[in-house]
Amino acid sequence: MAADKLRDLSQPIDVPLLDATVSAFYGTGSKDERAAADQILRELQTNPDMWLQVVHILQNTKNLNTKFFALQVLEGVIKYRWNALPVEQRDGMKNYISEVIVQLSSNEASLRMEKLYINKLNIILVQILKHEWPSRWRSFIPDLVSAAKTSETICENCMAILKLLSEEVFDFSRGEMTQLKIKELKQSLNSEFQLIHELCLYVLSASQRVELIRATLSTLHAFLSWIPLGYIFESPLLETLLKFFPMPSYRNLTLQCLTEVAALNFGDYYNVQYVNMYNIFMAQLQAILPSATSIPDAYAHGSSEEQAFIQNLALFFTSFYKYHIRVLESTQENISSLLLGLDYLISISYVDDTEVFKVCLDYWNALVLELFEAHNNLDNPAVTASMMGLQMPLIPGMVDGLGSQLLQRRQLYAGPMSKLRLLMISRMAKPEEVLIVEDENGNIVRETMKDNDVLVQYKIMRETLIYLSHLDHEDTEKQMLRKLSKQLSGEDWSWNNLNTLCWAIGSISGSMMEEQENRFLVMVIRDLLNLCEITKGKDNKAVIASNIMYVVGQYPRFLRAHWKFLKTVVNKLFEFMHETHPGVQDMACDTFLKIVQKCRRKFVIVQVGENEPFVSELLTGLGTTIADLEPHQIHSFYESVGHMIQAEPDPQKRDEYLQRLMDLPNRRWSEIIGQARLSVDYLKDPEVIRGVLNILQTNTSVASALGTYFLSQITLIFLDMLNVYRMYSELISSTIAEGGPYATKKSFVKLLRSVKRETLKLIETFLDKAEDQPQIGKQFVPPMMDPILGDYARNVPDARESEVLSLFATIINKYKHVMIDDVPRIFEAVFQCTLEMITKNFEDYPEHRLKFFSLLRAIAAHCFPALIRLSSQQLKLVMDSIIWAFRHTERNIAETGLNLLLEMLKNFQTSDFCNQFYQTYYLTIEQEIFAVLTDTFHKPGFKLHVLVLQHLFCLVQSGLLTEPLWDASTVPYPYPSNAIFVHEYTIKLLGSSFPNMSVGEVTQFVNGLLESTNDNSTFKNHIRDFLVQSKEFSAQDNKDLYAEEAAAQRERERQRMLSIPGLIAPNEIQDEMLDS
Repeated sequence: MAADKLRDLSQPIDVPLLDATVSAFYGTGSKDERAAADQILRELQTNPDMWLQVVHILQNTKNLNTKFFALQVLEGVIKYRWNALPVEQRDGMKNYISEVIVQLSSNEASLRMEKLYINKLNIILVQILKHEWPSRWRSFIPDLVSAAKTSETICENCMAILKLLSEEVFDFSRGEMTQLKIKELKQSLNSEFQLIHELCLYVLSASQRVELIRATLSTLHAFLSWIPLGYIFESPLLETLLKFFPMPSYRNLTLQCLTEVAALNFGDYYNVQYVNMYNIFMAQLQAILPSATSIPDAYAHGSSEEQAFIQNLALFFTSFYKYHIRVLESTQENISSLLLGLDYLISISYVDDTEVFKVCLDYWNALVLELFEAHNNLDNPAVTASMMGLQMPLIPGMVDGLGSQLLQRRQLYAGPMSKLRLLMISRMAKPEEVLIVEDENGNIVRETMKDNDVLVQYKIMRETLIYLSHLDHEDTEKQMLRKLSKQLSGEDWSWNNLNTLCWAIGSISGSMMEEQENRFLVMVIRDLLNLCEITKGKDNKAVIASNIMYVVGQYPRFLRAHWKFLKTVVNKLFEFMHETHPGVQDMACDTFLKIVQKCRRKFVIVQVGENEPFVSELLTGLGTTIADLEPHQIHSFYESVGHMIQAEPDPQKRDEYLQRLMDLPNRRWSEIIGQARLSVDYLKDPEVIRGVLNILQTNTSVASALGTYFLSQITLIFLDMLNVYRMYSELISSTIAEGGPYATKKSFVKLLRSVKRETLKLIETFLDKAEDQPQIGKQFVPPMMDPILGDYARNVPDARESEVLSLFATIINKYKHVMIDDVPRIFEAVFQCTLEMITKNFEDYPEHRLKFFSLLRAIAAHCFPALIRLSSQQLKLVMDSIIWAFRHTERNIAETGLNLLLEMLKNFQTSDFCNQFYQTYYLTIEQEIFAVLTDTFHKPGFKLHVLVLQHLFCLVQSGLLTEPLWDASTVPYPYPSNAIFVHEYTIKLLGSSFPNMSVGEVTQFVNGLLESTNDNSTFKNHIRDFLVQSKEFSAQDNKDLYAEEAAAQRERERQRMLSIPGLIAPNEIQDEMLDS
């Protein structure tokens, strides 16, 4: 009954009843009461007339939650329907909100008491301003400033409104407003800034109220990044700010304002003011925080205000130096205050706080890069000159002058750079390859989770240290060896100190000349091995072992050049493989694999003073070496040996090594198959099943390393393996048939399925890695058709392995059009039955989904003629499944679907069935793509959505489609062309989908699209603006709409890194075996 009374909006709403409903929703009543209240409030919120009750509610309720509910309703109207409201309603609302704000902020008591409510009203006012100002509310800024002058509390709230407005226009506008609207608002703010500027200065000079001054500084902070520079440098503003800096209650806010000023960069015009500001600042800073203070200790024991001050200080220094460091390099007096500032910043960099360190690190990285590039480009004076900001043509004599200038600059920074090297070495982050870490209880354990933040930090620190190493190799080496000797003497010994030092040593691999690197490394390894000898305790030894393995793994060039050393290292790794301390065996196996991949040739040639290649010696002692390893470590070991064998050029020797390597697993395999021939039940024993799985995994590891050369081994086990596959498959099906769907959860069934999956993985790995030899395909594909494909179709859905789909995708990608004749058979076996599994909902069988669409994509790319031969029912199934894929919210499935769609569209365009295909699917595809483009769940697909639409619009304009796209039986008059029909169809489609947009806006958008089909970036921007206008994409994260531009930037960065020695680690470069 009460609910019906609330729903009737023909008369003023019953406010006490609404209060009671809101209280029930937020209250502690029963679950049903809350659900009922929620239902009523939702209905009210979606009622288009509800907003007309807002003023009535605000005037009559005392309940803050009810007020917020009313304002939420109002906010929805302002965002989505404001421009459609009659003028008098808009003006009435705008005046009412302004009056309430003024009234509530006119005295201290209500301003403090109603703080939350006023904040929400301020936000609403700014939302209205985004529509009304400047064109329909020209007097807004003058009105606001004159209201502010009437009382200090109103003034404080006006500051809050101005700050919100600035943030809305300059910080949060991308993806919220169209580019044109943003430009208009920025111009208005700029042109009316004088009034605001005068108000701020007036407050700062005349007021004594702490809250008002803080609010004004906070507003200034929001404005300083965009206001015309004259307001900063040609007015008393800077002096005023510097005057407030020493006062504790304003210190942090003022520092934030000064940081904004420091970050402005508009040429040299205001250099004098900058130098002046910096010098006054430094003098004041020494009074607040004397330079002898240990900043890390001060931070550790400081209050949150003091900690914020140190963080803000880091931001100030890094911003100032980033843009204005050169103006401080001019006179001796400025240089000494610059060096003092850099000392402060280095001291702040030791603070134990990730965020503070990130700020400092980003700046150090930029400074060192700038010094390195100038040093690196000395041979190219033109580049150097432009880097030093010299814009004039070079006269021959100037080059020497430039060289000496650069040297002076390097000498100037030599001191800080040396301190910076020590900082980088002491705080080096953990690289990805290190698996042994200290947990929070001080125990040494194996790492289980990768911490991405640490990896990003490692990457930047490594890059910085490499630049520092290039600037002065001697100093880098000296500092590292000095720290290492302190480890040996025990003066500086701790796990953390040794770790960071070794990570730093590993990180600069490739940056020194080979001779120097060899000399340096010999000393490092010698010291580390000594340390291992003299240090007692298992944990200590594990840490040192982990570090030795890490360092040698980082220097493949050194290992390739020193066989005896390489052999010692590998034998040491074999020793570590018997060490049971957590993580040591894993790391030994990982390092062994890494070293072998970079030095494989060294192991298959007879080295000086030896009788046989190392690989042969290793195979003789294989059983002993792997005796203490776990199965997954043995697989890694086998893969490493596979890489060695792969480097053997003599086919006879290669096969002999492979035979010796596979001897243990093959003997066990023959034994199992022999027993199975006597009694098939032998294969049902769980221990035997585990044995089969282990043998297959070992084979997969070796196949991944050997590729084509694995042929003799796989031929040996292939047919038996398919028989085991078939038998296990039947066993799974019968178990599921008897035990129902829960049988799939049984460990026995899971084990059997693991064998099936590993079989598929082994075949896929071998075919994928094998060189493109059609006879291999001919030998292996036909025997698989029934045991694998037929089995997939015969199985119950829960027993179908998704790996079957990826195996056949790999086969088609590998053997391409040779497979055309097999496509119908593949289609018949997997298509219908997989679609039934994955189209019931978006959740079940996630693995099958992605692999199914990858298989379809392989067929479309390489065997397209086979798709054309499908019946129209089957083709409809294909198209429906593609549409179904890109509707998926799972990003990679949607992406595969869109890529597949693009390939299909292009292939059909050039085929004989072009008209037929597009007549059937053109409008469906256009409608579906617009649906996912505008629904906010599919933003990552934006780039591909744009490409599909562009393709469709280009196609109708090109005239390639000669048949009409409209249905002649339902359209009374024929259109002159498909382009005109699509133009009209699109306007109708979007007009009906977005009733909040006028016909004019939609038509303008569609016209713009058809005019820019040949220019991808205009086309894309046009769509971005439309998404903002349609209000589907407001107030959300819109970075996916700009993903393409970000990817291009990443590729440019990679090319730059490749050009500097050491920046891409030697073990990450895909070198074609440099060890010959």
